[in-house]
Amino acid sequence: MDPDNPVIKLCSQGMRAEAEGRAGDARSFFTQAWEASADDYDACVAAHFLARQQDTPQDMLRWNQEALLRADAVGDDRVQGFYPSLYLNMGFSYEVLGNRAEAVKYYELAAGRTDDLFGGDYGEVVRKAIAEGLKRNAPENGG
Repeated sequence: MDPDNPVIKLCSQGMRAEAEGRAGDARSFFTQAWEASADDYDACVAAHFLARQQDTPQDMLRWNQEALLRADAVGDDRVQGFYPSLYLNMGFSYEVLGNRAEAVKYYELAAGRTDDLFGGDYGEVVRKAIAEGLKRNAPENGG
């Protein structure tokens, strides 16, 4: 990710605000990032973060869908490392909405793309969340 990209900078500020418990500020930064988006890549990143700051599960799903649609429209490798997280978030959205079949579908798509993950702690967090999502929605757990 390009740290000089204005959308990335705004999303970084939003993540910092989230970590400090300032949800309203985070949402503002993510909204500004969406409005500053210059292409599908920027819009994918901004929508991905905007989904985290929604008031309803339906709105969270809508923004996660937008992020995935924009990633699909990018047409190059810049978003490949995002797909596991994008699918994870789609799975979680469907899980929260009670649609376990769709949740499992997206958790499995995420699991199939873990080789594309960025390295480091981020990759480990995403891998763990995918495994937990699949476990929560396994048939023996009511899935």
